[in-house]
Amino acid sequence: MKLTIKKELLQDALNKVSKAISTKNLIPVLAGVRFELTKKKLILTASDNDITIQTFIACDNSEDIDVKEEGSILIQGKYILDIVRKIPDKYINIEVIDELKILIYTENIEFNLNGISESEYPNIELNESKNYIKLPIEELKKLVSETAFATSVDETKPVFTGINFKISGNVMECSATDSYRLARKLITLEQPAEESYNIVIPSRNILEFTKILTSDEGIVELHIFNNKILFKHENLLFQSRLINGTYPNTTNLLPNTREMIIKLKLQDFYDVIDRASILTSDKDKNIVTLETEGNLLKLKSSSLEIGKVEEKMVIEKDKEMDIKISFSAKYMMDALRSFGTENIDLYFVGEIKPIVLKTKENESLTQLVLPIRTY
Repeated sequence: MKLTIKKELLQDALNKVSKAISTKNLIPVLAGVRFELTKKKLILTASDNDITIQTFIACDNSEDIDVKEEGSILIQGKYILDIVRKIPDKYINIEVIDELKILIYTENIEFNLNGISESEYPNIELNESKNYIKLPIEELKKLVSETAFATSVDETKPVFTGINFKISGNVMECSATDSYRLARKLITLEQPAEESYNIVIPSRNILEFTKILTSDEGIVELHIFNNKILFKHENLLFQSRLINGTYPNTTNLLPNTREMIIKLKLQDFYDVIDRASILTSDKDKNIVTLETEGNLLKLKSSSLEIGKVEEKMVIEKDKEMDIKISFSAKYMMDALRSFGTENIDLYFVGEIKPIVLKTKENESLTQLVLPIRTY
């Protein structure tokens, strides 16, 4: 294998695939990036068995890439990324000598690296489905930012560490919960899905994919299989495993009735909770108490070691009744941040029932926060 390539192009491709390199992996070959060079394109692949990322650079522009000899090699991911990043030249030459020796050089710089034997590299299949689903990048990024934060970090309940995608016809329902809160997003697909799906994607993996997507423009294809999902966008393929297990029916968690709705300015409410949470501590679960009195809302928090705080704000509500309820300040603030709107409506069913957050400015999104008993 021998080529000359524009540094900027190679660095961009390496930045993408390097997200799948794990330094902690027990299989040494998975610390490498696989280079496959043909007359048509240079393909880079990296995998840690949990995710696989592949991207290619077309060889039809001799100003960007000049193929001198086809071939393939595995290069230590950490070193090739650092080398390419720190070389100041516009173009980089890469040459494989004696099958496992790699020469990376410019006019004044020369690196000699030991390659990794390809024979030990796992056979990675990046299959595409005929019945894939199309989703605008902007829509995918939005749904991930509005739901992923509500997933659990507790690996003892794997199914809660992912986002549940239910797809039927032209409706995609995405849910995330850690059993203390729920984020639910509904999306209407432009083209109905030919099959129905109910899958759980690790939130960590789908977050990683959305970070790689530098632009909000364009379409992502979702190719869904029994135990994996492949995201495809232009010259980028991102494959993730799916989480096994039955996701709970989160629709049952959403109250069918309501006793009162409070209408608030989102940022004002967020700021009040933020200030009240100053005097809470982690061991107390950041508990704050919300209490209404006529058209006033009081938010209180206290700690035996630190002190107490109370703040009032004027509100608008649809019924002449009052409520007192406690909840985690962190969970409520996470939920509020997901909306990005000016106003927010809080739906109350009772003092020991979940608080539902909705807004007419973003009707497809619902957040739910469970109350905390303080007695």
